[in-house]
Amino acid sequence: MRPVEWFDAEGYSVAREVVQRGVAAVYVVAFVAVLRQFRPLLGENGLLPVPRFVARVAWRASPSLFHWRYSDRLVVAVGWVGAVVAAALVLGVPQAGPPWLPLVAFLALWVLYLSVVNVGQVFYGFGWESLLLEAGFLVAFLGSREVAPPVPVLVLLWWLVLRLELGAGLIKWRGDPAWRDLTALYYHHETQPMPGPLSRWFHLLPRPLHRVEVAANHVTQLVVPFALLVPGPVASAAAAVVVVTQLWLVLSGNFAWLNWLTIVLAFSAVTDDAFAWALSPLGIDVGSVGPQVTAPAPLWFVAVVVGVAAVCLVLSWWPLRNLVSRNQRMNASFNSLHLVNAYGAFGSVTRRRTEVVVEGTLDEDPATGAWSEYEFRGKPGEVRRVPRQYAPYHLRLDWAMWFLGLGSSAQLAWFVPFLVRLLEADAPTLRLLAHDPFSGRRPRWVRARLYRYRFATHGQHRETGQWWVREDLGLMVDAHDLRTLARVR
Repeated sequence: MRPVEWFDAEGYSVAREVVQRGVAAVYVVAFVAVLRQFRPLLGENGLLPVPRFVARVAWRASPSLFHWRYSDRLVVAVGWVGAVVAAALVLGVPQAGPPWLPLVAFLALWVLYLSVVNVGQVFYGFGWESLLLEAGFLVAFLGSREVAPPVPVLVLLWWLVLRLELGAGLIKWRGDPAWRDLTALYYHHETQPMPGPLSRWFHLLPRPLHRVEVAANHVTQLVVPFALLVPGPVASAAAAVVVVTQLWLVLSGNFAWLNWLTIVLAFSAVTDDAFAWALSPLGIDVGSVGPQVTAPAPLWFVAVVVGVAAVCLVLSWWPLRNLVSRNQRMNASFNSLHLVNAYGAFGSVTRRRTEVVVEGTLDEDPATGAWSEYEFRGKPGEVRRVPRQYAPYHLRLDWAMWFLGLGSSAQLAWFVPFLVRLLEADAPTLRLLAHDPFSGRRPRWVRARLYRYRFATHGQHRETGQWWVREDLGLMVDAHDLRTLARVR
């Protein structure tokens, strides 16, 4: 036996191609979002400026390149470099060279995106940020086509998917009673953060089907993930179940890249034989995908992978302890590098959808003025507008508005500056929105109202053409101009 024969996973070459290119594709999306959204949200004139954050938070608590220097030009450079490197990995360019090439490329993506996430504050406080960082770090060590995929890295990827699915299942089972009595989806499709174009149809399904959905979700998240650790046909079948259920979630809502990245990672458990069996009816030959040489992996690569696997094994103690804890934490990172995290989603079920609707007026007197609504790209607003499919793209301001509607005090720090930017008719901020009712003119006053939204029934939709029915709950923020908001700040 060769000294490192145990190290090579000869039957997972297609899986490596799918996982490396898929993770890189998600990084492309993430860095495009940085280029389009970071500056108005977190830039020098943003809602939560990074320079203020790094002035009060130590580098050790949030390691980032921006602790040494921040400028809007630098974040644009980070976005472009990240997007270009990720695109090269999608095309498979670094993977065609020696194993250190994709290793360096993926680690560069990890460092750049870690620098963004660690200064992103509430706008980057989502579980899928940590998931992308952990996934990007691990796939860096999958090697290139010159070597077989390393067994330790594949096992770490399976462990990642298990933590992701099992964590989501356990947080539901331990959390809201609606998950245990199978009624959670009576509400969830309607109250989820950002509905998609099919969410209303999912919500209006018969209630017995909703109960079946929840039961199937429990099986998929609490039972199926363990089968990923049984290599061969069993793991391939389990991965197929994960993929199908994640596609169901893709259709039912907009969860940024969470579902798409889970699908990509699940393919790490699919063998070349399983790929060949599934794709042969389509005339697709997967036999050409594999290591270009049969020589064993170089010893330096073996040493690096074993060292990384050992570190990840040690770091697994904290998420493992979290999984078995009655006080399970959801979407927690136990280190500032976002490696080996705890995951979970929707431990509690929101029963009612409360939306914050922001309005402005050009009139001098707010009491008698004509008020117009600002329209956001993804969040519900105008009742006849059908929600769009944005995932895997992430609309960060729209998601923050959903948390604001839940009464999250953490969102108030950016909401007052947001109202100020609207009063200033700040062009970068307005570009985050779908519609500025004043076409670039400065409103005299702005305010925020609360509405309860619910999906229109089939009958209501036929009669009125409305996708939503809403009820005015009153003012959340009274009318303010620049002078009075300056006092609030």
